Amino acid sequence: MTPRAKSLIAVLLIAALGASGCATVRRINPFHGSTPKEVATEGDRISILSTDQKLEPTEALKGVDFALPPVEPVADWPLPGGTPEQAVGNISAAPDLSIAWRKGFGMGSKGGEFITAPPIMAAGKVFTLDAEATVSAHDARTGAELWRVFMRPNDNKRDREGFGGGLAYADGKLYMTSGFRLVAQIDASTGRVGWRARTEQPIHGAPTVYAGRVMTVALDNTLLTFDAATGAPGWTYQALSESARILAASSPAVSGDTVVAAFGSGELVALRTANGNDLWNEALSRASRTSALSEIRDIAGRPVIYQGDVFAISHSGVFAATDLRTGQARWSLPMVGITTPLPAGDVVYAVGADGKLICVSRDSGQIYWVHDMNTGYVAKKKGGFWGIGAHTVAKPLWTNPILVNNRLIIASSAGQLEALNAKTGAVERKVEIGAPVLIGPIAAGAMIYLVTDNAQLIALR
Repeated sequence: MTPRAKSLIAVLLIAALGASGCATVRRINPFHGSTPKEVATEGDRISILSTDQKLEPTEALKGVDFALPPVEPVADWPLPGGTPEQAVGNISAAPDLSIAWRKGFGMGSKGGEFITAPPIMAAGKVFTLDAEATVSAHDARTGAELWRVFMRPNDNKRDREGFGGGLAYADGKLYMTSGFRLVAQIDASTGRVGWRARTEQPIHGAPTVYAGRVMTVALDNTLLTFDAATGAPGWTYQALSESARILAASSPAVSGDTVVAAFGSGELVALRTANGNDLWNEALSRASRTSALSEIRDIAGRPVIYQGDVFAISHSGVFAATDLRTGQARWSLPMVGITTPLPAGDVVYAVGADGKLICVSRDSGQIYWVHDMNTGYVAKKKGGFWGIGAHTVAKPLWTNPILVNNRLIIASSAGQLEALNAKTGAVERKVEIGAPVLIGPIAAGAMIYLVTDNAQLIALR
């Protein structure tokens, strides 16, 4: 188990006990304004399973086939979720899953610093952000480093919330957010910094760039926007305050004139991209009498817009589909998750915090199949002396999947990458990465790229 994985679990447990003084869960509202009221939506969410039921295949769907998108090449992956909607289809890439190269890109996760940024790929380059806010560009074919720029502000060397952030690409420019209270524009060809904008709060998630606007969520549950050309601040939206959240953070999804953002409060909010006017607000949370951790309502995975619906998972135990236009509930499942769902064709895939990967009907929320990614896992004791003081090694954490060549590609904190049949969930291939992976892979230019927790950029072809 990696330092970051251990810290994630520790943060969850500490937060459940109400230790809001911890740097990773502390919440500060710099705006001192009134909290916006929630907007009610029409209709009630249809719960497919009651809260005490297990996620199991629906009997009526046994043996029923479903459609997947056609396999197509993807040239670039310029945003954290690949596209503004954060939905990418069935990608043609790396059929053999052989490791082509691996390159170090800086400082890995250790102590209070963590790698949280997914890599992005555009214009023949792969861009990464390490645990110390160093941005680097690599040749997408060979992995050779093209440039590197250190973006950690001099006055923030001891910032305990300075980890994380992310990258996005648009029109030849790279946009960076940072836990060191910074948003910046960098020339993607040279690494030259265009502009910097300081923020009141750390930013742990990657930005989304759309129609000349940079959008990102700060630690205090504020959606911030900036002019992509100048860095001038734009409109903001303040979600409900929340005293506890987890290390990962989300990126907004955009479709047309609507942006959908997820927050640590468990709120899923749709806004006008032009002015930030709210359209609807949905709370993805539920109370549990058996788990205090359900009080952590964070939606850490990215919301995904696909075929007119929004898909998202909360740590509080709600995996939901919501109509993008009206905010009306479609269906929900009791699933605790911290990753991004994957809608594709007739179905949606999602992996829970317990390692259960499910395939769900996109229309009804009924379950086609369930695969336990930790099947065969044997609990082990580690440390201690003659068994005294030893602790049980936690089960591996799994990233969100991507769909490549009709196979689901997913990686783990145990350093494994697996390829599963997207129709059946059967494991078809396993690849030893050799280092923990806590960030979902990307696929573009016939390659699969992933970053490890010890700051290695790995390409598979």
